[in-house]
Amino acid sequence: MPYSTCSAADFYHPSFTAIARSMAIPPMLHRKFWEWAYIVHAAQSRGVVAPGKRALGFGVGTERMPALFAKGGMHVTATDAPQSVDQAQGWSSNGQYSSAIDSIPYGGILDRETFHERVHFEECDMNAIGEQFRDYDFCWSSCALEHLGSLQLGLDFVINSVEKTLKVGGIACHTTEFNLSSNDATVEDGPTVLYRRKDWEALITELRARGHHVDAFAIAPDAHFLDGYVDTVPFASTTPQNGPAHLKLELYGYACTSVGIIVQRGR
Repeated sequence: MPYSTCSAADFYHPSFTAIARSMAIPPMLHRKFWEWAYIVHAAQSRGVVAPGKRALGFGVGTERMPALFAKGGMHVTATDAPQSVDQAQGWSSNGQYSSAIDSIPYGGILDRETFHERVHFEECDMNAIGEQFRDYDFCWSSCALEHLGSLQLGLDFVINSVEKTLKVGGIACHTTEFNLSSNDATVEDGPTVLYRRKDWEALITELRARGHHVDAFAIAPDAHFLDGYVDTVPFASTTPQNGPAHLKLELYGYACTSVGIIVQRGR
């Protein structure tokens, strides 16, 4: 995947179909699926999906990545916010919160016994990562860090996820909301914040200064007619049979899409 932001071209690559099949879902022109595929591709292409490796997922909700990584032999810690934090941020109300291991889907990916052997659930406050979350080979989050209260808290989380939870050489992959409309005006505080190009570039500079390797950041061009479509409320569902494509959306008056970052811990 040559770009850091969601684009239509990625959905027509054979790897996307293969990743969808591995997660037992139909391919869909939806940015949430792009985020999942971005994370899975990052893990698989760097060789961390292997027996005995350890993965840590933040804000997993009802994602299928825990089951998929477990199928590859990984031992997975799937986390979500403590109930007090979740209620304050409203994740339960929109169906994005997983309160127990049985909320995480695994059907069509691997059997129940193997799932429960390799995946366990813990609560984790992403603004205060506990000491028990250490020495992982891979960590990820999919559109969770924008809900931590402010732009800076989300950026701090990315750095902490690398330096607190990973082994040296481990890989972190995170996705979040990206403001395509402005590199100046944005939403800086509140339940959902929107990252600008300059925020992402500053994060990359900081991570590299701290001795970590960060993949190059590149915004995808609008090369397909679907790249020009900005979804508005009510947004398209994540089932491809319902609604239009959902690669970009309007949030707080800004055109937004998904952006990702891949970091290898260097020290």
